[in-house]
Amino acid sequence: MNYEETYQQMKMKLGKLLPDFEIKYKAELAHQINQLKKQKNAIILGHNYMEPALYHSIPDIVGDSLELSRKAAQTDKDIIVFCGVRFMAETAKILNPGKTVLLPAKKAGCSLAESITAKDVRDLKKKFPGVPVVTYINTYADVKAESDICCTSGNAAKVVESLKSETVIFIPDEYLAKNVAMETGKHIIFPTRKPRARKDTVLDYQIIGWTGRCEVHEKFTVEDIENVRKQFPEVVILAHPECSPEVVKASDFSGSTSAMIRYIEKVSAKQYLLLTECSMGDNIMASHPEKDMLRLCSVRCPHMNEITLEETLQSLQKMQYIIEVPEDIRIRAYRPLERMLAIS
Repeated sequence: MNYEETYQQMKMKLGKLLPDFEIKYKAELAHQINQLKKQKNAIILGHNYMEPALYHSIPDIVGDSLELSRKAAQTDKDIIVFCGVRFMAETAKILNPGKTVLLPAKKAGCSLAESITAKDVRDLKKKFPGVPVVTYINTYADVKAESDICCTSGNAAKVVESLKSETVIFIPDEYLAKNVAMETGKHIIFPTRKPRARKDTVLDYQIIGWTGRCEVHEKFTVEDIENVRKQFPEVVILAHPECSPEVVKASDFSGSTSAMIRYIEKVSAKQYLLLTECSMGDNIMASHPEKDMLRLCSVRCPHMNEITLEETLQSLQKMQYIIEVPEDIRIRAYRPLERMLAIS
């Protein structure tokens, strides 16, 4: 595809979202990236939270962390360029040790991933010996290496139930753990807080949680939902499971980013509102202009926002920000990921 074809394709998708001069500028970047990825036998994976100009121009595959993990494990390309945050690129490297994995940003961290360390997990396992550890995929490789199985927001409850264990440790997302507890009917405690005891003094818990939170999803409130419904009474509100249980309960649907996209594609509503990272709403608007997406969200993930077309081009040109995972950690982190993929 030449530059003009790239520009026309992006204009068709993004004409209602971006001014024409910006589309022309970004189409030139996208054209160069697409040429380079062919020359270098690279595949570009794009998370649903990428900015629209990137999301609709250069990725070979888009999706949530589970879908991208699956595709990363199957690719025959020499280079994987992961347009997402660091833990996602690490996951791709864990599953593809022989391939070069590039992250188009120097850091691209994550508040959830940074809320827990491998030592924290080891300390939890000492406090609760023999209890299996379920680790949300939004964690770094050394934390995954201390785990029994990984999960995503879309399969968390299924993973917990697959263990058939009376008690599980679920880390690090506080709200996702609470939402899983509600879905599975289990009681939850947080060791960093004073536990709730029953009358017979036996601790009443089946899920042991952690207190990490997504800095984007924790900002949404029930009051936000109430205010939107007053103005748009027929709106369908979709919340990510990293939102608080109160927000999830007040919404019409809760699921992973891919599940939300599928829901919007299948369900006819007057308006839709996503309680998640803002770029995703713009990406759906570009793909489905017939859907009325309310643009009331102002919450942008600063870490996802580090991934740009400019940085992606430089990453491929200079082969910079190569993701490395020490082999001993990689081998141990591979097992919980493999177990997750096997039951998904």
